[in-house]
Amino acid sequence: MKNDMKYRKLGQNGPLVGAVGYGAMSFTDFYGPADDKGSLKILDLCADLGVTHIDTSDAYGAGRSENIIGSWLKKRGGQSPFTIATKVGITRDPERRLNNDPKHLQASLDASLRRLGVEVIDLYYVHRRDIRLEIEEVTETMAGFVKAGKVKAIGFSEIAPSSLRRAHAVHPIAAVQSEYSLSTRAADLGLIQTCKEIGASLVAFSPVGRALLTDRPHQAADVRTMQWMKNNPRFIEPNLSANLVYNAKFRALAADLGVAAASLAIAWVLQRGEHVLAIPGTRKVAHLKELVAGADLDLSADVLARIDEILPVGWAHGDRYSVTQWSGPERYC
Repeated sequence: MKNDMKYRKLGQNGPLVGAVGYGAMSFTDFYGPADDKGSLKILDLCADLGVTHIDTSDAYGAGRSENIIGSWLKKRGGQSPFTIATKVGITRDPERRLNNDPKHLQASLDASLRRLGVEVIDLYYVHRRDIRLEIEEVTETMAGFVKAGKVKAIGFSEIAPSSLRRAHAVHPIAAVQSEYSLSTRAADLGLIQTCKEIGASLVAFSPVGRALLTDRPHQAADVRTMQWMKNNPRFIEPNLSANLVYNAKFRALAADLGVAAASLAIAWVLQRGEHVLAIPGTRKVAHLKELVAGADLDLSADVLARIDEILPVGWAHGDRYSVTQWSGPERYC
């Protein structure tokens, strides 16, 4: 281990992974143009910094993210320092954007294994629930992949605590992926608690609020170039300007503490529980180092109180998703 990264179990019986992982959606053009060579360099840096958990999906760039990870692994002769998680269930079919049918899951799993160049996937998530199927049926399908030796553990992304309990009654659920940060705290209302109850990890994506909790937040001109972000309520005026006022307060607190804002945001997420992991994404080396540094910070009660004072629960202006973007995630509060 090459730094002071904190390590936590991925699920009740899973491997130890870095508390800060990496979200490989950034290997695609989701937040603006991405460069494959730059993505490979990010993976090099992840290995150097002790970031051992890499999260991707077959939906990220229609397999592009998985292909990049696979090419990086191939150059190392298949020897991987990473625990790899990928996801399934979002399609490009306009008639059925969410598909959890057994045949689709099986075909998608085999395609992901080929792109990644591995024989088994460490953690396989249902990316979004297909409400045409009962979650017990979907869990049975996923459990079959474990029995077949193609998957080590299974999880779900963006599901409700009640759904999580139903799935876990069928087969152990190792992890639940959910958006969670100082700007999106719905997981506090049951999901973090249920994960702890059943021994699952809560894997927090967008833990720095899509840059709203960093020293370099997106400005209006930047947002207009990002297809997804320009339609997100928190980045549409007047919400964006209001959120940038709170960002300035948070940056000032981080500067007063002598740390990067992103580091402080990551540290807050990790202190929500020993079963919580963070998977930020970035295309920038300097930013990745700031994100990883958050694992080294232990926030005192005084600092946590100061954070709550400047970023009270519910401070963010605008919903976290638009009506269209809400297609798939389960609302439970």
